[in-house]
Amino acid sequence: MAASLDDGTASGETVVNATADRTQTLQSFSIDDLAEFTLEKRYSDNASRDFHLFYVGRDNVHEILKYVLSRVRVSLYLNMFGYDDDELNDILMAKVMDPHVTMLITLHPGQAGGVHEKKLLEADQSTENGLDAFNTHFVIGQSETYQISHAEGFVADGRVGAEGSVDWSVTGEGTIVVKGHPGGFGYKAQNNTQSVFTDPDTIARFQAELIQEYLAAQKGGPVPRSAGRQRPPPPPGRRHLG
Repeated sequence: MAASLDDGTASGETVVNATADRTQTLQSFSIDDLAEFTLEKRYSDNASRDFHLFYVGRDNVHEILKYVLSRVRVSLYLNMFGYDDDELNDILMAKVMDPHVTMLITLHPGQAGGVHEKKLLEADQSTENGLDAFNTHFVIGQSETYQISHAEGFVADGRVGAEGSVDWSVTGEGTIVVKGHPGGFGYKAQNNTQSVFTDPDTIARFQAELIQEYLAAQKGGPVPRSAGRQRPPPPPGRRHLG
């Protein structure tokens, strides 16, 4: 019987969740690394080498996100509207508490009462200087014009970008319940797409956009907190978010 690895894969198979193995990084990442998570297990011969669009309900988007996010070692710039995935949250919380990883996270106030957002808030309140001491900075807020912040994407280590309509949830990702393919008892999937790209210009521009969205949400008012460290009050005329 094949030995099993920490993430449940058998020896010789790809380790999807590489959080615990610091030798597995994104420094040599290629779009080809994700081909095995498609329904066909390969791309067409004329597929782009720096961009691919994956389909919820057809491709294993949950494993794609897990593969990339668990290999973050340097930085993560993230904007997410729907944030309700236990496994991805565990991966992110490991990065949140790692001072070697710089993180900038923007979440929507409609999600502020969720279990996973609560973990961020509790971690921020647990030390005198909050998560800033771990090089993690997060805000729960809206766009510059008080609309939803719906970029739903990230830039990982300045090398891999991802963006799409995918909420981090069972139906948003169409989480696979039968090994190897979509479907099975209780399977549900929204009509969502997830792009992953390595084009340097697109990554640079998207990272700048994510920073801008973070700053816009931050200007809108402080993160709601029941206790602990408080941010300065919002400037006059700006609505308190949360």
